[in-house]
Amino acid sequence: MINLLKSTFQIVSILILILLFHEGQAQKKKNQNANLGFDESLYKALEWRSIGPYRGGRSAAVTGVPGKPNLYYFGSAGGGVWRTKNGGNSWENISDGYFGGSVGAVAVSEYDHNVIYVGGGEKTVRGNVSFGYGMWKSTDAGQTWSQVGLKDSRHISRVRIHPKNPDLVYAAVMGNLFAANDTRGVYRSQDGGATWKRVLFVNNEVGAVDLILDANNPRILYASTWRVRRTPYSLSSGGQGSGLWKSIDGGETWNSLSAKKGLPQGILGIIGIAVSPANSQRVWALVEAEEGGLFRSEDGGENWTKINDQRSLRQRAWYYTRIYADPVDEDVMYVLNVRFHKSKDGGKTFTEYETPRPS
Repeated sequence: MINLLKSTFQIVSILILILLFHEGQAQKKKNQNANLGFDESLYKALEWRSIGPYRGGRSAAVTGVPGKPNLYYFGSAGGGVWRTKNGGNSWENISDGYFGGSVGAVAVSEYDHNVIYVGGGEKTVRGNVSFGYGMWKSTDAGQTWSQVGLKDSRHISRVRIHPKNPDLVYAAVMGNLFAANDTRGVYRSQDGGATWKRVLFVNNEVGAVDLILDANNPRILYASTWRVRRTPYSLSSGGQGSGLWKSIDGGETWNSLSAKKGLPQGILGIIGIAVSPANSQRVWALVEAEEGGLFRSEDGGENWTKINDQRSLRQRAWYYTRIYADPVDEDVMYVLNVRFHKSKDGGKTFTEYETPRPS
């Protein structure tokens, strides 16, 4: 009898402990849920803060990697190349020990993400603009780097890689911004940077500033050339030789589009180019000129229509003049300037978006 009472007591004790445990867990969950609705005044003073990298300079070259939404690279002014693998939460420098200086272009091969090309020298021609040291290449996703030519290019503003061949690469070279030099124009390498051929050249005062491949036919390229001269105290933008060009044979030959119907006449300055991946016949050109603005072609550059002369799209043209086409919607395009601009009607109208800035 005593043993039976003892066993019963033990069972009852265990049941009480179980009930108390579940009651405690329920109360804990209730308290957690209550915390989710605490007074907004307790946290409304929180502010966004910069999480780096604290590189001490500007950046005019950035790229993502197809299929890897958290992987990005950027090139800085005077600070080399940086990489994030977590969508910008943290960054690491991947060029230290190999090269420094400013970076004007970064490109990752769509076909082989291990292949990265970096062009030295920033495109933003400020009074304190700084140059780079030619073309650099990595074949192991940025772990190691090698110098692959164009050492005297000074400023490489665009690098484009053939989507199916990482050894076929193009570079838009601005050259020495402070003096005439012959290392200007569009260059092509067919052997991964071992050798380069200059395929578009105007003269030693005019460099190439923008360059794009047709996403649907990489044999078709568009390029813009720009006569620009910088001194520590002055800037001269535009003049003879500035213009828009097209190649249909992989850069072997080029035809000028500058005099095509609808484009502004007279002195031209910097020109930004975009081609719609959703419709290769639709091409945009953001043109610095007296009658400049945003122009659009519906026939691959043969005829043009001025669709927008909004000043904010061309503000500080020598510094910005970068435009991008949406990859799937031919009516969506973007202009990067002092603010971020997006159009949903092919460039006729734009909406401005504020972008976060570190304090």
